[in-house]
Amino acid sequence: MSEQTIEILGKAMHYVDYGSGKPIVLVHGNTGSSRWYHRVMDLPGHWTIAPDLPNFGCSEAIAVADIDVYADHLGAFIDALKLDKPIIVGHSLGGAVVMSLAARRPELAKALVLIDGAAPSGLKTPEAHYPAIELYKTNRDFMRKGLAAVTPMLKDEEFLDELANDAMLMAPHAFAGNARALERFDYSGRAGAFKGPVLVLWGRLDIIISEAMALETADAYPGGSLKLLEGVGHSVMVEDPPRFKKLLSEFAAGVE
Repeated sequence: MSEQTIEILGKAMHYVDYGSGKPIVLVHGNTGSSRWYHRVMDLPGHWTIAPDLPNFGCSEAIAVADIDVYADHLGAFIDALKLDKPIIVGHSLGGAVVMSLAARRPELAKALVLIDGAAPSGLKTPEAHYPAIELYKTNRDFMRKGLAAVTPMLKDEEFLDELANDAMLMAPHAFAGNARALERFDYSGRAGAFKGPVLVLWGRLDIIISEAMALETADAYPGGSLKLLEGVGHSVMVEDPPRFKKLLSEFAAGVE
């Protein structure tokens, strides 16, 4: 696995990549980074690329927290790497980013995989939760506990520490800003502009995204399908990496 940095829309964007072959782009969620995919990037026959979106991880911050703006940077990143119709995978907030990009530039991707992502109608965070969101900015222990709650089957304490460290790199304005961005997000009636295959994955132990939201996402696409995953929560790629690699490999084989 190699680490690289590229300038995208005037900002430094960090990414890791692995292997060679047909491209798969892996997009992390809120408080995330490319590290969320480190254990699932070895897919034979594929070049896997996992960027840190702006405001996250080792990438530069931007002035706003906005799903469409993140999607613009992702699209420009795919253009800069000259990727030919990659499969684009999005987790959680990253699912909304991928949904935005695919709706506005449907020719860019061959297929989508949306992992426990926000529904086309967005994701509302209760106002009572915002004081806790502000605590995440400076309280790493609180952040670590929050990550543990949404990854109930992740038992590797050292890896959880690494994810928490990366989470604390997020731009301060993006903590509440990303939650507000997901409230504003609304691709109802627009997501279906992407006509290719879309696999929606949802873990039954997810405490953020409901089954109804996952169904709404799958139903938004002409080529959408939903797979319900027993025994995992919000983040199958870190909770059960072998299962995620098998699912992604099988899906990729079916669409390529």
